[in-house]
Amino acid sequence: MIVTFLRTRPAAMVSELTAATRRREGTVALELEEVTPVDLRTAAAGGLLVVGVGIGAKLAPAAILDPTDALDSGLAGWRLTINAGAWSREMILDAASRTEAAFVRAPRSRMAELSDLGRLPGVEVSFSTFVDDLEQATAAVTAGATDLVLRDWDTERIGQLRESLQMVDLVERSVFPMSVTVDEARSSLDADSFRAWLGQVDATGAVRPRISWAPGKDLPIPAPRDRLSAQWTDALWVEGSAPQELSGSGSLRSILERSLEGVRPRHHELVELFSARGNQVDAIAWVADRLRSSAVGETVTYVINRNINYTNQCYFRCGFCAFSKGPRSLNLREDPYLIPVEGIVGLAEEAWNRGATEVTLQGGIHPDFTGSFYLEVVQAIKARLPAMHIHGFTPLEVWQGAHTLGVPVRELLVRLQAAGLGSLPGTAAEILDDGIRSHLCPDKIRTSQWAEVMITAHELGLRATATIMFGHIDDARSWANHLEVVREIQQRTGGFTEFVPLPFVHMGAPIFLRGQSRPGPTWDEAVLVHSVARLAFDGLIPNIQASWVKLGLDGGRRLLAAGCNDLGGTLMGEIITRSAGAEHGQEVTPEEFRAVILAAGRQPARRNTTYDVLESV
Repeated sequence: MIVTFLRTRPAAMVSELTAATRRREGTVALELEEVTPVDLRTAAAGGLLVVGVGIGAKLAPAAILDPTDALDSGLAGWRLTINAGAWSREMILDAASRTEAAFVRAPRSRMAELSDLGRLPGVEVSFSTFVDDLEQATAAVTAGATDLVLRDWDTERIGQLRESLQMVDLVERSVFPMSVTVDEARSSLDADSFRAWLGQVDATGAVRPRISWAPGKDLPIPAPRDRLSAQWTDALWVEGSAPQELSGSGSLRSILERSLEGVRPRHHELVELFSARGNQVDAIAWVADRLRSSAVGETVTYVINRNINYTNQCYFRCGFCAFSKGPRSLNLREDPYLIPVEGIVGLAEEAWNRGATEVTLQGGIHPDFTGSFYLEVVQAIKARLPAMHIHGFTPLEVWQGAHTLGVPVRELLVRLQAAGLGSLPGTAAEILDDGIRSHLCPDKIRTSQWAEVMITAHELGLRATATIMFGHIDDARSWANHLEVVREIQQRTGGFTEFVPLPFVHMGAPIFLRGQSRPGPTWDEAVLVHSVARLAFDGLIPNIQASWVKLGLDGGRRLLAAGCNDLGGTLMGEIITRSAGAEHGQEVTPEEFRAVILAAGRQPARRNTTYDVLESV
């Protein structure tokens, strides 16, 4: 059973000082009786949302209304809380069922009387009440409350509340129920409130932990020493430890037990796994770690390679990409460039002389590019470096290259393979859910086209990487959809060598700067995407990689306990993630990789692109 809580405060007006102060205290919302557009902008600037109370509430993103006003409001149910007050049970039921309101806020004295309305057929509403201390909270939940409204509760008291409500899962919410989707919010909220809401929540719609860490930031990993989950920040959580073996109960435990028996989770079970939090996250990571050990043992691999990003000019309009469209205000965007073919070969030769066995070729889609450019680059590198593995060209580049030459995808891939192409990177996948792609990268290839390129490449004997970029406008269902696409292809072809989750680096991304995405995934979401991938691909894809470029070396080290067995490449010259605002280095040395792996208690090994071990330490 889930019990949510909302940290809110009443206010007569909103000022910048009020918004900033309340946000520092942990508040997510201010409740006002009269709401103006200025209130919405000022609150949102401080990261808060406004809840309107009474008939002056219509401008607010969310409203608390008496039953009769709720019936006349025309507001979507997810924006509504019905004020039970002294209204009759019949009026409350009528308003709740007709408006499909998300919450009924009732006095504690009426909770036992009213909460059973939520168990009637046709009514899906959460009963909410103010509580001022642990005793009141426990009594309210016992009486049937499924949502608690907290004022002046600090982090430590909330930790005590969590520990006192051991029979439930305690989850912090925004002013909206966790079921609200990005599409619903985007179409209904003003731009300022939409931005503020996205800044508050994770992919499940719950409030994010209040920490500064994000992928790409050079900050300590927020997970406590003896846990992988950083869901909470109070002392009871931070100083505690995760269960040392599979724990918990219910359907999630059943999914994990079946996973240990070799049964991969189904789609709806993936959604449930991706919605886990707290100790559940640690339990999933625990299972993923055991599956990792069974599949690949204690070896952790890396490859010496170089990324060659041959141009930052691109005519596609991907909202997440700061490489070709990065804001000059962050001093990250370089002048437009295009490396000539001889320059690309020179970079590959320099990498070879430094011990690289692979070059990865990817960049923007230059307006002048045709498939001939990709063929010329491969031929030129192979002419100079016949033993170098070329890991090149995303499905988007292959699709665009074939289109510009007027040939089928298969024909271009045959030509590239004959020229010396060794394998394909899995990027341009982003999130393989076309509903998300229509907003994230509207002019890019769709899921079916990405799959067509990959399946064709695999049928020709070209291996490939599979990736997912997560933490922007996606959710648990879209993550599950993505894994299902990759899993279906792998069951059909067996052509993927690895799965690489890529946390969204938000700082310089246009979609974030426009206020239209979340600020990257939480740390727990990063743990979950890697761990659940191990469960989903058990027996199909043996290698799960942690991206040190997005998470830092310490982040990669921590994820070695969550199902990962590879740290990727040394990446001489990596700049795409840096363009998005990442502060992690552009290159690591083999010695640094080995030190990290040994510190995690694992055995380092240098590999090639297709995971043949070249050197063990």
